[in-house]
Amino acid sequence: MSLASWFRWNEPPNRISQRNPTEMVVETLMMELSWQIKQAEKQQRERENEYRKIKTGVDYGWLVSYPKQSYDISPGERLQLEDMCTKIHPSYCGPVIVRFRQVVAEYEPEVQEVSRLFRSVLQEAAEKIKEEEEAKKLARQWNTKNRTSLSLTTFKSRSRISPFISDIKTISEDVERGTQPTRRVWSMPEFRNTK
Repeated sequence: MSLASWFRWNEPPNRISQRNPTEMVVETLMMELSWQIKQAEKQQRERENEYRKIKTGVDYGWLVSYPKQSYDISPGERLQLEDMCTKIHPSYCGPVIVRFRQVVAEYEPEVQEVSRLFRSVLQEAAEKIKEEEEAKKLARQWNTKNRTSLSLTTFKSRSRISPFISDIKTISEDVERGTQPTRRVWSMPEFRNTK
């Protein structure tokens, strides 16, 4: 029996699971939410301990044992948040987490308010994604319209514009000759058909 079989050196390395990217986004964002809820609970307990210490003048914090996590969001709210997370594109997962952390750090919310902040960040990201998709759609439409209009400009017609032709009559010539001006718009160049 060889040592290689004991240490399993011959086995192929574990591959990353081939899960749906949407599932991974939902799982990642929901893990971030639960982490922020735990942190908010911890901060709330610390604030309560500081308040008790100030009020009583004695620190009994070392005697108190806290449960791992006492607050949890309702199943209905969790499903709504997971549904909102499915609308987030995988490329926006990181920016959503960063924005959520910024909002939590800025407001220092109570435990009950963390899920509402998370919801607002998800709504903000979904609106931004929607705006960007509409902008891309408009850009695509604009590009296709530009291509068709450029193809029309390459079309050559038989009529040519001759703005510097010598036999163009001007108002001053007609006045000098004393003739009636023709019924043509004077600012327009003359069009001639070429054969």
